[in-house]
Amino acid sequence: MRMSKSRVGRHLLGLATIALVAAGITLATGGAAFAELGQPAPWEWHLQASGSPVMDNIVWFHDFLSVLIIAITLFVLALLVIVVVKFNSKANPVPSRTTHNTLIEVAWTLVPVLILVGIAVPSFRLLFLELDVPKADLTIKATGKQWYWSYAYPDNGKFEFDSLMAQDKQPRLLGVDNEMVVPVNKVIRVQVTGADVIHAFAMPAFGVKIDAIPGRLNETWFKATKTGMFYGQCSELCGKDHAFMPIAIRVVNDQEFASWVESAKKKYASGGTSTFASAAGPTQ
Repeated sequence: MRMSKSRVGRHLLGLATIALVAAGITLATGGAAFAELGQPAPWEWHLQASGSPVMDNIVWFHDFLSVLIIAITLFVLALLVIVVVKFNSKANPVPSRTTHNTLIEVAWTLVPVLILVGIAVPSFRLLFLELDVPKADLTIKATGKQWYWSYAYPDNGKFEFDSLMAQDKQPRLLGVDNEMVVPVNKVIRVQVTGADVIHAFAMPAFGVKIDAIPGRLNETWFKATKTGMFYGQCSELCGKDHAFMPIAIRVVNDQEFASWVESAKKKYASGGTSTFASAAGPTQ
């Protein structure tokens, strides 16, 4: 018994939908299996695991757009399959002479507008969340240099230190000698500038990316909700060692942060920047 062309089209559409869903499930499980906090992971296809409220919103917006795009793509695919199967010359030898359809014309104008409005509302909300810096618990100044970062803590004794990539640390190309250390669940205001050329301070897990421009002080913020190590990199083509300019942020509890500050005040009092200040507190 032969299947009609319309049934064949529906079956093809069903198989395509099943394939897309299966691929999505496979990617989701695969990405979750290799997910690692605060750093890239092998076979990672999704955004890094969130470590801040801003990144939570970015991940939600990304997933929302993905669902919307997939729905639109499947709808257009269904229309194409219907047109190919139902309105080819054999199945429809006498085509309709219809030239206008008011309902369809209104729909294909109004529906895209509503979709764009539905995208714009959460998009602007996210943009304002990123740009509106709340009252800060701690301010850190990050200065991009060729090719390393310098961090200053004006609220905690005004000490400053350099952070260079460490060859003997893991993860490769992300480990540094001196990490930025911040307390968990505190609003951290980061003032960013450049000392020579344009750099970019980027921390994917916190949803932070902002240019470091010589002669200009840009400002961003994050609130780390998890303790641990988080890694980023300079995201501006700043010269030959651009790829070797990582950012490492260690998030600790309040007690560990207070201990680290006391240790850092002593170790960086002379202006030296090559001594490592451990987040575990002062060494004996």
